[in-house]
Amino acid sequence: MIKRGYPSMAATIYGVRSFFLLAAIVILFSGRYGGATAATRGYIKYKDPKAGVEERVEDLLTRMTLPEKLGQMCQVDRFNFSFFPPATRHEIFTKYLIGSVLSNPYDTGASPSKRVVQVNTMQKLSLSTRLGIPLLYAIDAVHGHNTFINATIFPHNVGLGATRDPDLVKKIGAITALEVRATGIAQAFAPCVAVCRDPRWGRCYESYSEDPKVVNMMTESIMEGLQGNAPYVADFKTKLAGCAKHFVGDGGTVGGINENNTVADNATLFGIHMPPFEIAVKKGIASIMASYSSLNGVKMHANRAMITDYLKNTLKFQGFVISDWLGIDKITTPPRANYTYSIEASINAGIDMVMVPFQYIEFLEGLTKLVNGGYIPMSRIDDAVRRVLRVKFSIGLFENPLAEETLVSEFGSEAHREIAREAVRKSMVLLKNGKTNVDKVIPLQRNVKKIVVAGAHANNMGWQCGGFTLTWQGFNGTGENIGRNKAMQLPTGKTRGTTILEAIMKTVDHTTEVVYAEEPNQDTSKLHIDAAYTIVVVGEAPYAETQGDSTTLSIAAPGPDTIRHTCGSGMKCVVVLVTGRPLVIEPYLDTIDALVVAWLPGTEGQGITDVLFGDHPFTGTLPRTWMKSVTQLPMNVGDKNYDPLFPFGYGIKT
Repeated sequence: MIKRGYPSMAATIYGVRSFFLLAAIVILFSGRYGGATAATRGYIKYKDPKAGVEERVEDLLTRMTLPEKLGQMCQVDRFNFSFFPPATRHEIFTKYLIGSVLSNPYDTGASPSKRVVQVNTMQKLSLSTRLGIPLLYAIDAVHGHNTFINATIFPHNVGLGATRDPDLVKKIGAITALEVRATGIAQAFAPCVAVCRDPRWGRCYESYSEDPKVVNMMTESIMEGLQGNAPYVADFKTKLAGCAKHFVGDGGTVGGINENNTVADNATLFGIHMPPFEIAVKKGIASIMASYSSLNGVKMHANRAMITDYLKNTLKFQGFVISDWLGIDKITTPPRANYTYSIEASINAGIDMVMVPFQYIEFLEGLTKLVNGGYIPMSRIDDAVRRVLRVKFSIGLFENPLAEETLVSEFGSEAHREIAREAVRKSMVLLKNGKTNVDKVIPLQRNVKKIVVAGAHANNMGWQCGGFTLTWQGFNGTGENIGRNKAMQLPTGKTRGTTILEAIMKTVDHTTEVVYAEEPNQDTSKLHIDAAYTIVVVGEAPYAETQGDSTTLSIAAPGPDTIRHTCGSGMKCVVVLVTGRPLVIEPYLDTIDALVVAWLPGTEGQGITDVLFGDHPFTGTLPRTWMKSVTQLPMNVGDKNYDPLFPFGYGIKT
């Protein structure tokens, strides 16, 4: 087939009237295959890596048909390709011209090498189309490459906020980028730059802090790690395109209810929730994801004033705005009550790429009708496609469309795990150390006769990592029994890492007896009265998004009983909280000798024992205000009636 930009050989020969015309055609085509000058071989600017990005974008845009443009505005789930028959799966790219694919939070089974092969298979189909526009593949990577088994899993953002260490967060961003690129994927839906103002919110652990200053600092650092210092991506082989989320105000919803309405005046909006996005734009973030939530009653996916007027026109954001998973469906109540309206409202508001996991044919048909009917102007379509293409050119996707396996050795490496371990110990916050100033418990002695470790959280890798790990809602246990469904390609082996119990056993003297009581009862303390101390590990079970919304913020059962049966019984009691946010702890505080917050530390539990046993000091400070009771919420540093159990920034140093 003759590519666009050259005359059809058949048509030319049939129309030949002159020997000289035929000779000219022969010269033209011999030049094409024989190394003629740019002028004689039909120069195509968008294929020239030496041309400027904007020139290439405009050149390609002028060559695109409406279906080719609309395909660039659609992102579908990888499962469409994995489970459809070959002919149907090929049509995703060759007929419907889809420009982007995502892996959902259950995409955990493949090895890095296998995922690279599949990414390249899809990419080759995209490259085989008339214009050869490469595919952009994206995935959630919110605390490491968290959907892949055996990846390095870092503490969730709330823990990183406790470190106050932007250099460390930059390293974490760089490692995350390397491990994502090792699987052939070019974009991460990260960082989350929400400013969580109410810990009842189920996504609060995705926020670095209640304080925008901390969020701003970490946003800048994580972006440099993910993307590099250049706009979009500095080095395509080791960096990736980021996505700041969720625009804007999702951390301030009424009651901390996920996807709810945020009521905010300009001082709150532009003083608390907007600054991290402003920093992300200045640093050249590739994309920004719209929030499910509303702002002063207006759904963000349909908020033209914020997306187009402020983000694009005022802040001069040059990347593309993407919807959340089925985000445009939720513009109406109930979702999809009027899908045509949802398409029109979202695109006209400024959404450039729509995450349509499965029903992409319906979306493209609806969008086509709206454009042809004049309900969505062609200028809006061109703006959206221009932004998508700008990112694809800027990150080097046209020159390096196919993924390589050169980074596979970096995936889950020991060097990466050492950085994760450092992040764990720097995120640990010591809230209480002894019942009196002279009765210190930490650092713990390691060469004692016996210790007791209590609580199910002590030996549960899934609970230690929290939500958005292997699956959307996280997992329970080691990860080896997460749906042995070959079709879903979920993991069948234990994910690598060290639980808190395993870390304790590695740390104490080899002569020390470690007794583990997963669910201690009222006789446990009596049976082990000779133990030097008890380490009690309790907290929350994994959750994500709405499933994590809580009106009580209580310790998950049987945690309260675990504390009652072990603390206040005579032997020293150290409570370690595994949690994504402050929990109600005041009722138990008097019986606890030492209280430590481990947040959601990820796979490297050894970082916890590093500080418990004094190999490293406690340096972490609270990124959030710790309330006495939920009746005080929302309560943030600087509030008029500020009366916390532990204030923002508190943390005992050792």
